Parts: sequence; structure tokens; C-alpha cells
Amino acid sequence: MGQPLYRGVIERYRTCLPVGRSTPVITLLEGNTPLLRAPRLARWLDLPEDGLWLKVEGMNPTGSFKDRGMTLAVSKALEAGAKGVLCASTGNTAASAAAYAARAGLRCAVLLPEGGVASGKLAAALMHGATVLSVRGNFDLALDLAQKAAQEAGWTLVNSVNPFRIQGQKTAAFEVIEALGRAPDFQFMPVGNAGNITAYWLGYREWHAALKKGLPRMMGWQAKGAAPLVLGRPVARPRTLASAIRIGRPASWSGAVKAKEESGGMIGAVSDAEIVSAWRRLAREEGVFCEPASAAGLAGLIRYAESGVFHRMDASRRKGVKVVCVLTGHGLKDPDTPTTLPFRQRTLEADPGAVRRALRSAR
Repeated sequence: MGQPLYRGVIERYRTCLPVGRSTPVITLLEGNTPLLRAPRLARWLDLPEDGLWLKVEGMNPTGSFKDRGMTLAVSKALEAGAKGVLCASTGNTAASAAAYAARAGLRCAVLLPEGGVASGKLAAALMHGATVLSVRGNFDLALDLAQKAAQEAGWTLVNSVNPFRIQGQKTAAFEVIEALGRAPDFQFMPVGNAGNITAYWLGYREWHAALKKGLPRMMGWQAKGAAPLVLGRPVARPRTLASAIRIGRPASWSGAVKAKEESGGMIGAVSDAEIVSAWRRLAREEGVFCEPASAAGLAGLIRYAESGVFHRMDASRRKGVKVVCVLTGHGLKDPDTPTTLPFRQRTLEADPGAVRRALRSAR
């Protein structure tokens, strides 16, 4: 007899979520994403071979962690009789909202900062039939407009200010604990609008309250050109090649600060150069291709490890340490950025000798 079919995060964690018997479940079988060991990176960072784990959220149906929250937000919107769903987005929320709205038979509109959305994310929103509106301004302005428009039109806003989004996204913390058998000691992750760090901390706290599985230190990382939480003030013109975290006024600001302070963690900033370096190393060392913003957490881990924190640990403690690095989106969500960077690509004559010579010089 085979195992029961996986039915998505709402059915898997129904008792932990704000749903009832009458809630229609709109799912694309999100969640259940891999927690992948990263032994080569672990050794390089002075961690034990089983000390570093990657939560690969790019394996969700639309290629990002947003699907965890969207299944619940759209299900509750349908239950409430919404006319449609609306969001502002740097891309991933738009792709996810459009897909789940299509699944639910609801209209969807997305407001995107002009020129600030990767082509893979824009393509998904268009293909799923969303009304795509390009705003002459940044994400923060687009979100202000989306909030007003949703109120006036009677549509449901499905950005992370929607509490059902946070509730759905907390399930990733449940999966991490189930896979490890306990909470990690540290969790490193990118921070943009800050809903995800808020959601993970909620999930860890709820699981700990029920089963006493420990709590991690939450280590959030922003890009230097878009680091309002580090600066302690909004950034009017956020700049970074990591478009998914190019946000100057996070909607879940207070949630991120709470996660940092209650967990004894930190929120820091890394440069675009550090993000690109971590992004490339992850792909080359572990075979995992994430979008640039996802690598901000790994860049932060590298910075933290280089400060000597793990090396200075007592040997017995270091042997048992568990670090999780959250990779929020798949690399194919942003197929253009790699082609703008100095990656090696050579053109050869159609000649066996040329191929042999190229192979001899390969790394």
C-alpha cells in the first residue's frame, strides 16, 4: 500500500492554521521543499559536514516561498467572497498571486515597479492572466497604491501585510524542525519586505511552545543599498541587483525586529559583490541555483563565519551545531542577471581538436 498523497500545506498543517471546514482549499501542492545538506560549503565555513543545510524554497510551484502564504491568502479570499486579489510586487508575489488566483477562478491585478522585475517573474504573472500594471516608482510606492486600490475596489490585498500570508509561510519552520528533529541553532535568510523572517519566527515559537524543540537565532540579511532595518530608517531609493529585496520600507518591519531581538539574532547588510560571490559559490560548490536575492543569507553566513564565530566555538559544541540557510527563490526566476555578469562562455570552431583543448583548460 502506497503512502498518502501529499495535499499541500493547508491540509498538512490544518490544525495549526486559521481554516475551518468551510474554507475552500486552493492549492498547487506547495511546501514539502527539500532541506539539503551542503557539506562542501560547511567544511569551507568551519562547520561539520552535517552542520549546514539549505532550505530550497525555489522548489515551490511558482519557484518561490511566496506560495506557502498565497495558498492560505487566496483560500481565505475566496471564502470571504472577494471580487479579486491584488498585490504590489518585486516579482515573486506577483507570480504566486497570479497562479493561485487562476487556480481559484479569481481575477488578479499586480502592481510592479517599472523596470524592477526579473523577466521570469513577469512572464509567470502574464501567463497566468493577471492584469499587470507597471508603476513609475519603487516597490514601496506600488504597495501604497495597491493598499488603497484594494480598499476601494473590494478586492483582497495578498501582500505580506495580509496576516494569512504570514500564517501560511510559518509552515516552512515546521518543515525544518521535522527534517532536523529540532530547531537549528542559527537560521540565515534574506530580508526584503520582512514577512518571511516574521513568519519563520512565528512558526518556530509555536512549535517550541507545543513540543519544546528549541529556538534558533534568526540572522537576517539585507543588501547594503536597500538596508532600512540596518540603518533604522526607510531608504527612499533602494538599490541592489538583488531585485527581490530591493525594498526601502518593509511592511513587516516590527515583525523582523521582534524576530531579531527575541531570538538573540541580528539583521545585517551585505554588498552586491558579496551576494554575487555567494550566489556563484553555491551554484558551483553545491549544484544549487537560486535567484540573487536568495544568496544574501548565504553571503551573511560567510561574513559571520569569517569573523571566526564558529572557529572559536568549543569543539563539542561546534560538532553538533546546525545552521539553516533559506534560499527563497529559484535561479530561473531571474534568468537575465547571470548574462550581465562576467561568467565565462567561449565560442569554438566545430572541430574536435578545439574541444579537446578547451577541456584541458576546464576547471
